[in-house]
Amino acid sequence: MTDYREGYEFYRKMCEKHGLEPINFHYYLLNLSQEQLDAYNEQAILIGGQIEYELY
Repeated sequence: MTDYREGYEFYRKMCEKHGLEPINFHYYLLNLSQEQLDAYNEQAILIGGQIEYELY
């Protein structure tokens, strides 16, 4: 996946769930390693639907 928005949304929701302030998308891309970006994307794909279900 080259579009990191799903991973960012997963990251943002996890930050909010734990009471943390997420960084904006631009800094998300600039400050995370490729390994971290890939991990967030994988989690967004694996459990993203579950997160959406829990929020609504």
